[in-house]
Amino acid sequence: MSSRTAKVERKTLETSIAVELVLDGHGNSNFQTGVPFLEHMLDQISRHGLFDLNVVCNGDTHIDDHHTVEDIGIAMGEAFSQALGDRKGIVRYGHAYVPLDESLSRVVIDFSGRPGLHFNADFKRARVGNFDVDLTSEFFQGFANNARATIHMDVLRGVNDHHKIETLFKAFGRALRVACSIDDRAANAMPSTKGVL
Repeated sequence: MSSRTAKVERKTLETSIAVELVLDGHGNSNFQTGVPFLEHMLDQISRHGLFDLNVVCNGDTHIDDHHTVEDIGIAMGEAFSQALGDRKGIVRYGHAYVPLDESLSRVVIDFSGRPGLHFNADFKRARVGNFDVDLTSEFFQGFANNARATIHMDVLRGVNDHHKIETLFKAFGRALRVACSIDDRAANAMPSTKGVL
């Protein structure tokens, strides 16, 4: 199997980002983003997806964390799309349910080539620590658009907003792991009747 890796650099007037990704990794990660809670969540993606992931971002966090979080989602989506190449041989679909104490979330992913995010989460607080909870969906929207993936995310139950967000990121990592995996029974086939993704 060829190396399924990616390096993405993204520079705007608001952020400068470098992402390195190894799809068939071991869950090793390094983050320097200036947003500690996001780093904790990115670690969930890496650890539960078994992706090696390095993200370095210098962003305008003196304003707020919005551009940093959204642009990291964009750059990571680009990295996954690049690492998947033509998408031949991948499972394509992945889903996961993840609990954390009283919270339970479900994430379903399709690397369809058609971007879309369907996000259903009812947060009770504006912030978890210093993290604006609205940025959770902004991260995943940026990812979906640039990975060209359809993603359905639902917090099915929960009380603690930290737990709700963490279950979303953990389930996302596990669903990604399945969807990005090579299908041993169809390793050279495009998983679409259209012949392209």
